[in-house]
Amino acid sequence: MDNSTCAYCGVGCGLSIDLKKNIILGQKNHITNSGLICSKGASQLKYIDKNRVLKPLYRTNIDDDFEEINWQRAIKILGDKVKQTTPAKIGFYLSGQLLNEDYYIANKLAKGFIKTSNVDTNSRTCMASAVVGYKKSIGLDYVPVTQQDAVDSDLYILIGSNIAESHIVLSQKIKKAKKRGLKIVVIDPRATKTAQMSDLHISIKSGTDTLFLNAVAKRLVELKLNKPNIKLNGYHNYLKQLKNVDIQKNLKEAGVSENTFKKFIELWSNSVNIVTSWTMGINQSANGVASNLAIINLHLLTGKIFKPKNGPLSLTGQPNAMGGREVGGLATTLAVHLDYTSDNVRKVEQFWQTSNMPQQTGLTAFEMIEQGELDFLLTAHTDPLFHLPNRNLIESKLKNIDFIVELNSYHNSETSKFAHMILPASPFGEKEGTQVNLDRVVNYQAPLYEKSGESLQDWEIFQKIGAELGFQEQFQFNSSEDIFNEYKEMTKLSPDIDIYKTSYTQLKKEPFRWGQNHQFQEANIIFPEFKCLSEDISPEYPFQLLTGRLANSWHSETKAGNNTDYCYISEIDAKNLHIKSGDMIRVKSRYGDIEIKAEIDKATPEKHIFIPMHFRGVNYLTSSLLDQFSKEPEYKVAVQIII
Repeated sequence: MDNSTCAYCGVGCGLSIDLKKNIILGQKNHITNSGLICSKGASQLKYIDKNRVLKPLYRTNIDDDFEEINWQRAIKILGDKVKQTTPAKIGFYLSGQLLNEDYYIANKLAKGFIKTSNVDTNSRTCMASAVVGYKKSIGLDYVPVTQQDAVDSDLYILIGSNIAESHIVLSQKIKKAKKRGLKIVVIDPRATKTAQMSDLHISIKSGTDTLFLNAVAKRLVELKLNKPNIKLNGYHNYLKQLKNVDIQKNLKEAGVSENTFKKFIELWSNSVNIVTSWTMGINQSANGVASNLAIINLHLLTGKIFKPKNGPLSLTGQPNAMGGREVGGLATTLAVHLDYTSDNVRKVEQFWQTSNMPQQTGLTAFEMIEQGELDFLLTAHTDPLFHLPNRNLIESKLKNIDFIVELNSYHNSETSKFAHMILPASPFGEKEGTQVNLDRVVNYQAPLYEKSGESLQDWEIFQKIGAELGFQEQFQFNSSEDIFNEYKEMTKLSPDIDIYKTSYTQLKKEPFRWGQNHQFQEANIIFPEFKCLSEDISPEYPFQLLTGRLANSWHSETKAGNNTDYCYISEIDAKNLHIKSGDMIRVKSRYGDIEIKAEIDKATPEKHIFIPMHFRGVNYLTSSLLDQFSKEPEYKVAVQIII
């Protein structure tokens, strides 16, 4: 049996793989999953040979068909395009599907040698608000609690997170813990599969989480449960602002009854150990950072943090979204958790042996394309045309980019419609490296097969580009391990990442959790003001759009090809509109419209519709609204249904 790590969600399950029998089992002694595995993780060997990009493809005009070319010609064309383009007009759009080694080389090449700070990742669209929330409150991008803490706690609160379909192995462990007495609260407009296993489901109005959480904070103070366990900067000012919160008004706006609120307060008051988790329902909002602060505040306020079985546990969706944060894959950070300051730029220049690097943050994911300033865009294992909001706008902007190159393992991404070059990159099973799960555990992902066709691991492609641009010496690596060794040395520059303490030899034996000895002496408690920025329903657009993941699907379905083209609608709304399951309907927003099949659904509340995020047309409906601090898109919008 070969040991590796799952290439799907942020849970980060250890795998035991029998290639002769072509089966995947959960690794029994793994720190994260203890032998558990979900059906999606167990079936990923099925997709190794399916729908693969196996040779470099090129066309001079997006109206032409692609032709197969060799690697030498592809890299020459790409290198010439980069040389002809000023750094400010170059963008790298990376992904939580990249391994740390791939991420590291891409970031080093772009920021250190091409000298563009326009390097961002699709993780911007899912967890940027959590990053900013942590940095504003506890001072750094550090998740201070683990999945096991959640399992061992007395009360587990899930806000805008459907772990039964998005983090399935964690959900399995929580179900077991429920049998021994763990209480579960789910705060979500929909009666999701996660809500169905809860002790209390709070069907909150979409986008009003900050209002509800501020009401909770005030009630906890009234009950004298505010017992911080560390110094809180801004504490007295926070309490002063909290006095102005009108609990009844906030509950009314959030659509939460007094009785439900009372039950929640009782559960909090009677629980010794509390963990709170959240994902896209919180982060993907114009108030995303405010809601993150409101969650963390509850733990700071009551001392339920920085100790076992207590704290705010943000959940990342992609397998290496956390690793991308640490390596420096976000446009708002430089590398290894170093922000853009002149001193930090100098440190990084010295480490990489380069000079004249950008001194300021770059364009974030949506801004790269929306501002229309790029002449060269490289995307890696991501599909911005599919997943960025306001698709009609994004399509119009992509047409204006002179050269788009896509690194991908699979054909038929939406972005490929506008690409000039597609380079074959190796997927799970054909590449080697490390990734970091949602609670800071560094895992080793093993190569299982020879590379298919002419595909290369992403770092090998970036290495070729670096050599073509004249930086062969600076990108002289012979293996993934060589890159990891350089990266782990760089983490010595970091204020908190101690990945330098591990190695490939150790990781092949067991995972490593970084930052275990970090001690927090103080934090900031900041009152999060709710700003009514999101689109509310109206007579013209009377439905609120909700989106989310389905258990057996992954992003745009280039691998599995499941049918996810459904719009879920409540029984009441379907009856009023004379809609039956299977009817084709048109859903329209202020930004676009789609045709989709209706599905009557008991989980979806009245005046809401739910469309799986895997449906490729969903972002024709969404707007350009971003959180002002995290630059994470909103993805919530008011719509109408046309029969």
